[in-house]
Amino acid sequence: MSGTTAAAESLEVWIDQDLCTGDGICAQYAPEVFELDIDGLAYVKGEDDELRQQPGESVPVPLTLLQDVVDSVKDCPGDCIHVRRAADGVEVYGPDAE
Repeated sequence: MSGTTAAAESLEVWIDQDLCTGDGICAQYAPEVFELDIDGLAYVKGEDDELRQQPGESVPVPLTLLQDVVDSVKDCPGDCIHVRRAADGVEVYGPDAE
Protein backbone atom coordinates (compact mmCIF):
# COMPACT_ATOMS: atom_id res chain seq x y z
CA MET A 1 0.00 0.00 0.00
CA SER A 2 1.51 3.31 -1.06
CA GLY A 3 1.31 6.51 0.95
CA THR A 4 -1.10 8.10 -1.52
CA THR A 5 -3.52 5.20 -1.15
CA ALA A 6 -3.54 5.58 2.62
CA ALA A 7 -4.11 9.34 2.40
CA ALA A 8 -7.03 8.87 0.02
CA GLU A 9 -8.80 6.22 2.08
CA SER A 10 -12.37 6.92 3.07
CA LEU A 11 -12.88 8.88 6.27
CA GLU A 12 -16.10 9.66 8.07
CA VAL A 13 -16.93 12.30 10.66
CA TRP A 14 -19.44 12.47 13.49
CA ILE A 15 -20.16 14.80 16.41
CA ASP A 16 -20.87 13.86 20.02
CA GLN A 17 -23.72 16.30 20.77
CA ASP A 18 -23.43 15.57 24.51
CA LEU A 19 -20.11 17.45 24.45
CA CYS A 20 -20.99 20.08 21.83
CA THR A 21 -20.74 23.66 23.13
CA GLY A 22 -22.64 25.12 20.18
CA ASP A 23 -19.70 27.40 19.43
CA GLY A 24 -20.10 26.93 15.67
CA ILE A 25 -16.41 26.95 14.79
CA CYS A 26 -16.88 23.75 12.79
CA ALA A 27 -19.68 25.29 10.73
CA GLN A 28 -17.44 28.28 9.99
CA TYR A 29 -14.56 26.05 8.81
CA ALA A 30 -16.59 23.52 6.82
CA PRO A 31 -20.22 24.63 6.28
CA GLU A 32 -20.59 21.86 3.70
CA VAL A 33 -20.11 19.27 6.46
CA PHE A 34 -21.25 20.91 9.74
CA GLU A 35 -24.32 22.94 10.62
CA LEU A 36 -25.86 24.27 13.82
CA ASP A 37 -29.45 23.14 14.33
CA ILE A 38 -32.25 25.01 16.10
CA ASP A 39 -31.20 23.29 19.34
CA GLY A 40 -27.93 25.25 19.15
CA LEU A 41 -25.80 22.15 18.67
CA ALA A 42 -23.67 21.18 15.69
CA TYR A 43 -24.50 18.22 13.46
CA VAL A 44 -22.86 16.67 10.42
CA LYS A 45 -24.76 16.72 7.17
CA GLY A 46 -24.60 14.58 4.09
CA GLU A 47 -24.35 15.48 0.44
CA ASP A 48 -28.16 15.70 0.48
CA ASP A 49 -27.80 18.65 2.95
CA GLU A 50 -29.84 16.74 5.54
CA LEU A 51 -28.57 16.86 9.13
CA ARG A 52 -27.68 13.50 10.66
CA GLN A 53 -29.32 13.73 14.06
CA GLN A 54 -29.02 10.19 15.39
CA PRO A 55 -26.28 9.84 18.05
CA GLY A 56 -23.03 8.73 16.45
CA GLU A 57 -24.37 9.05 12.91
CA SER A 58 -21.56 9.89 10.51
CA VAL A 59 -21.05 11.24 7.00
CA PRO A 60 -18.14 10.77 4.60
CA VAL A 61 -15.42 13.44 4.69
CA PRO A 62 -14.96 14.85 1.17
CA LEU A 63 -11.23 14.73 0.40
CA THR A 64 -11.35 18.36 -0.77
CA LEU A 65 -12.60 19.41 2.69
CA LEU A 66 -10.34 17.19 4.81
CA GLN A 67 -8.11 20.05 5.99
CA ASP A 68 -11.13 22.18 6.96
CA VAL A 69 -12.60 19.25 8.89
CA VAL A 70 -9.25 18.58 10.64
CA ASP A 71 -8.97 22.27 11.58
CA SER A 72 -12.49 22.05 13.03
CA VAL A 73 -11.44 19.05 15.13
CA LYS A 74 -8.38 20.89 16.45
CA ASP A 75 -10.19 24.13 17.32
CA CYS A 76 -13.43 22.65 18.69
CA PRO A 77 -13.82 23.86 22.31
CA GLY A 78 -16.08 20.90 23.12
CA ASP A 79 -13.59 18.34 21.80
CA CYS A 80 -16.58 16.53 20.30
CA ILE A 81 -15.72 16.01 16.61
CA HIS A 82 -14.52 12.55 15.63
CA VAL A 83 -12.96 11.53 12.30
CA ARG A 84 -12.48 7.81 11.73
CA ARG A 85 -11.46 5.51 8.92
CA ALA A 86 -14.54 4.04 7.29
CA ALA A 87 -12.79 0.71 6.70
CA ASP A 88 -12.05 -0.21 10.32
CA GLY A 89 -13.58 2.55 12.47
CA VAL A 90 -10.23 3.68 13.88
CA GLU A 91 -10.30 7.33 14.93
CA VAL A 92 -7.61 9.34 13.13
CA TYR A 93 -8.56 12.85 14.32
CA GLY A 94 -10.42 13.80 17.46
CA PRO A 95 -10.37 13.15 21.22
CA ASP A 96 -10.02 9.36 20.80
CA ALA A 97 -7.27 9.46 18.15
CA GLU A 98 -3.99 7.90 19.20
